[in-house]
Amino acid sequence: MVYQVASKDDFNEQLKNAGGKLVVVDFYATWCGPCKMIAPKIEAMSKELTDVVFLKVDVDECEEVASEYNISCMPTFLYLKNGVKVAEFSGANESQLRALIQQHK
Repeated sequence: MVYQVASKDDFNEQLKNAGGKLVVVDFYATWCGPCKMIAPKIEAMSKELTDVVFLKVDVDECEEVASEYNISCMPTFLYLKNGVKVAEFSGANESQLRALIQQHK
């Protein structure tokens, strides 16, 4: 399941709850076409890869979180482990998304 982050506090709570698991954060916008295209693939991955935490952050609703990580284009995927960024990439590229998950989990 992909968790929709509601606020900066919610985001921080989700990171804390993830413990040592890999967290993949999808920074998206409702008006972004590529974001809409990749969303079902992320949902499917979240059901398949239950040892990875998937979060979605709407950059217009949670500007504070997006600016903290200097997100400037969507979709941007941020990979965090123990609250520390281990990777990041932008674009709706499912194979790159999967490759980075395998590399860091």
